[in-house]
Amino acid sequence: MRRSGVLMPVSSLPSRFGIGGFSKEAYDFVDFLAASGQSLWQILPLGPTGYGDSPYQSFSTFAGSPYYISLDALIEEGLLTEEECASVDFGNDTKRVDYEKIYYTRFELLRKAFERANRSDDADYSAFVKENELWLKDYAMYMAVKDSLGGVSWIEWDEEIRLRKPKAMKKYEKELADDIAFYSYQQYLFSKHWSALKEYANKKGIQIVGDIPIYVAFDSADTWAKPELFQLDQKNVPTAVAGCPPDAFSATGQLWGNPLYRWDYHEETGFAWWMQRLAHCFDIYDIVRIDHFRGFDEYWAVPYGDETAENGEWKPGPGYKLFEVMKKTLGNRAVIAEDLGFLTPSVLKLVKKTGYPGMKILQFAFDATGESDYLPHKYPNNCVVYTGTHDNDTVNGWLATLNKKDLAFVKKYVNAKRTPELCETLIRTALGSVADTAIIPMQDYLGLGGEARINTPSTLGGNWEWRMERDACTEELSKHMLELARIYGRTVRERSRKK
Repeated sequence: MRRSGVLMPVSSLPSRFGIGGFSKEAYDFVDFLAASGQSLWQILPLGPTGYGDSPYQSFSTFAGSPYYISLDALIEEGLLTEEECASVDFGNDTKRVDYEKIYYTRFELLRKAFERANRSDDADYSAFVKENELWLKDYAMYMAVKDSLGGVSWIEWDEEIRLRKPKAMKKYEKELADDIAFYSYQQYLFSKHWSALKEYANKKGIQIVGDIPIYVAFDSADTWAKPELFQLDQKNVPTAVAGCPPDAFSATGQLWGNPLYRWDYHEETGFAWWMQRLAHCFDIYDIVRIDHFRGFDEYWAVPYGDETAENGEWKPGPGYKLFEVMKKTLGNRAVIAEDLGFLTPSVLKLVKKTGYPGMKILQFAFDATGESDYLPHKYPNNCVVYTGTHDNDTVNGWLATLNKKDLAFVKKYVNAKRTPELCETLIRTALGSVADTAIIPMQDYLGLGGEARINTPSTLGGNWEWRMERDACTEELSKHMLELARIYGRTVRERSRKK
């Protein structure tokens, strides 16, 4: 089945509240996608973010970001007033998210809604707390304790609470009962508002492609509450952390710092935590893109305390065992394997055995040698083609940095003479390829340059900030996207109606 979609972070949606969320603009974007012949909306991880604002370093792999809760919905429910929301300074730049201002204002508003809510008589809230007790209580307590201690990572907490000693747990649970309830209520609102938006999208024929990072953040409720899952010592300090080895892009490699899994323990427990995590993902997304798929075959382990990733070593991951259990436990679910980077024969074998489609990135295709596996004439049907991802520049930004030989090869390959027409031509190249699925970043449909880049890996500051202008999704653009989807046979809903 040929289909197409758009990569667009929720945070990048226009909004009068400083950051995109589950308000009216998200519903408008779903309408735009449906009118444009699209069937997929790919987003980034939805978890609560910390230092650096990266959705790939979340305080919980199960929780949702309170920034996305719809303030419009809270106004409609009478939990907030229009005046209260309008009086808040969310930042004045409609093209960038000011995370500092969001951090210092959003929780004040949500606290007012929490205090006004009649939680004791809310059966839906009670049901949500009960249904999510496996992770919700630990997350809410983690955030409440963290706030009470000035926001520092749990590794800096007093040993009694850091190691979750029963006496300390009872003490904090009693002292911070109201704050713990506040964080639980945030998750209820997030779930309620996201479920409504997803249901709306599904009814419009739009499936949500979610994203699950392979690793959890060290500064997270997951690591604090379940230390047995990770390579930690008796004091819960990591013995090794995640990263990537040195390569052509980085002489010292990439030091991510995430805790590594004790894969032997996970296997002994039938991958129970992973099944819980994946089941949660399939509850909130229709299709799950699993980040850094290579890590399941083998992973780069860096000694804890090293300042670079140079001294790491490759160690075996769980391989197909995890996915065998997943298919037996959860059924044959829709997955995209993020299989980018240097791939060994064993990784390629793992991806093939799972049957999951891998990713093809056009920006990786055009080096002057003409030997890249990302060139469209080498694609299998079972793959997902992108012009770029959240970690790439926009197509126009990328073209501006290409050397003459590579740029000349791009033009020869797609038979284009002028650089300004290349962005449109590359979109057509992706949509016209044999790949079953084509997903285009919204910035490329808008023809934006490097100013609209989402993230530059291994850099801190200026990332995850881009926001789309309110009037960007025009009727003219929608008609053009629909025409392209029709030309290249990717209008799923129209084919369904004809049948």
